[in-house]
Amino acid sequence: MKVILKQDVDKLGRKGDIVNVAPGFGRNYLIPRKLGIVVTASNLKMIEIERQALKKKVEQERQSFQGVIEKLNAVTLTFPRRAGEKDVIFGSVSAADVKEALDKLGFEVDKKKIHLDEPIKRLGHFTVPVKIYHEDKAEVKVVVVKDEAGEDEAAKAGEKA
Repeated sequence: MKVILKQDVDKLGRKGDIVNVAPGFGRNYLIPRKLGIVVTASNLKMIEIERQALKKKVEQERQSFQGVIEKLNAVTLTFPRRAGEKDVIFGSVSAADVKEALDKLGFEVDKKKIHLDEPIKRLGHFTVPVKIYHEDKAEVKVVVVKDEAGEDEAAKAGEKA
């Protein structure tokens, strides 16, 4: 059964796509939930008009997000952390830490859009991709440096003991 999608459906397609689905899935799920309509000549014309309008809207949104992407590409976040031997830090720098730092700079980014495979556990320079708009991503630079103040406090605590 061929169906025209009226909304984006995960793992199936985007709005305006013509997809081939099982008849039961189309009749019992997509059409009753207004996620899709059956392919007919009149529906194809209607969807083509909507597709042209959507294309313009998507291009305008992409242009507006392009400025945000450029600003995020210029951002460098520095995280001071206590470190042991071989530059391994105590704790880690997670996506939540990156989100919090970006929020302080005025960027509203959802934590789920920060693609950090696993928390950073070493000193050094890292690049963290942040999904901004569909496939468009920004690259935020993260620098994890040794926290000298924390090391001094630990040494003083050791001397007093």
